[in-house]
Amino acid sequence: MATMARAYAYSLLSSPSVLRARHATSSPFPGAYTPLHLRRSFRIQIPRPGSLRVRAARTESTSVSLGFRAPYFELPEPLTGKTVKLDDFEGSPALLVMFICNHCPFVKHLKKEITKLATFYMKKGLAVVAISSNSIITHPQDGPELMAEEAKSFGYPFPYLFDESQEVARAFGAVCTPEFFLFKKDGRRPFELVYHGQFDDSRPSNNLPVTGRDLSRAIDCVLSGQKLPMDQKPSVGCSIKWHPS
Repeated sequence: MATMARAYAYSLLSSPSVLRARHATSSPFPGAYTPLHLRRSFRIQIPRPGSLRVRAARTESTSVSLGFRAPYFELPEPLTGKTVKLDDFEGSPALLVMFICNHCPFVKHLKKEITKLATFYMKKGLAVVAISSNSIITHPQDGPELMAEEAKSFGYPFPYLFDESQEVARAFGAVCTPEFFLFKKDGRRPFELVYHGQFDDSRPSNNLPVTGRDLSRAIDCVLSGQKLPMDQKPSVGCSIKWHPS
């Protein structure tokens, strides 16, 4: 575990400019960029100026019991036009589900390091998926076409999925972006939650370096078969933007 953590820490100090090229040439999810049929299937209705008032809210991830089984999901990936579902990861020993979005400053603060961490651990067998559940009625900048641009620009090595109905976010109990759910799998048993906490102590305004320490330690424990610590700090971020009622 220590060797893996040191290797990951070294990767954070290096300059991984090859990530974008890697994503463009050998992505595990190849496909056309924002296909025409996908553009037709997602129509963003931008509200009239002054018709909605949206306020940002700092939110902490709420308690979800460890041992919680990963809810089933089947969602579109705007970058490729593919549909990705929970069953696609059945052969993996662990699964990281991240709720993120395009606009949130807390997510923007971590984006590059999230990409590094995911790239590092996916090579070691971790399955990773990101989901955006924000309402595009109130936040059209989080819509599928711009999600595809985001995934391509940052070289996401994982699928970035669109939860238009927000049913998946509700099933997970997700409340903020970013929010991290780490599941492990033992044989044929369903994925079970073992970590629901922060990426690290860094925030956009506290000047602490982004290290991914908390999440990387949890992943190391899962992949090496060790018990995870119970003192898990909640993730802090923007509230998920639910559809107006």
